[in-house]
Amino acid sequence: MATTTADISNGMCFRMDSHIWKVIEFLHVKPGKGPAFVRTKLRSLNTAKVIDNTFNSGVAIYPVRVERRKFQFIYKDEFGYNFMDNESFEQILLNSNLVVMADLMKEGQEVEILINTENEQAISCELPPFVELKVTYTEPGVRGDTANSPKKPATVETGATITVPIFIEQDEIIKVDTRTYAYAERVK
Repeated sequence: MATTTADISNGMCFRMDSHIWKVIEFLHVKPGKGPAFVRTKLRSLNTAKVIDNTFNSGVAIYPVRVERRKFQFIYKDEFGYNFMDNESFEQILLNSNLVVMADLMKEGQEVEILINTENEQAISCELPPFVELKVTYTEPGVRGDTANSPKKPATVETGATITVPIFIEQDEIIKVDTRTYAYAERVK
């Protein structure tokens, strides 16, 4: 069933060019001259590629009904990422291209997997907005080096490298924003 660009909202999933796309952000624009249009940022749930796309106002789009289900990350092997459904204890395997921000995911992490209800196919894996990770390596901060709020790289337990403030030390636990890879705060 088709709908129009007037119904676009953040998080909406729809089919376009044989891919399923998720709306990350959108903006309805009504210029003084010319027709209105909708400027969007979309993520392909098939390839995880992010694109900017502009739709003319009133263009038909074809929404895909998806459900969010809670799963737990178990382990990664050569075939992909293995997850367990928290309710049925059923296990599923996702290809690496369906798991966004995989290097911030640790074993036992709870995630949400988007399921296409038309064919019960898993189409994407999303981490919570923030995760807590232990810093496994970082250079010690230099005392007195505080001009311009200096930053340094830190490796966390999952292997990802995050830019942190200079006062963060090895073995501390930090909160990381999974949408931007940004340091959020130190966990006490």
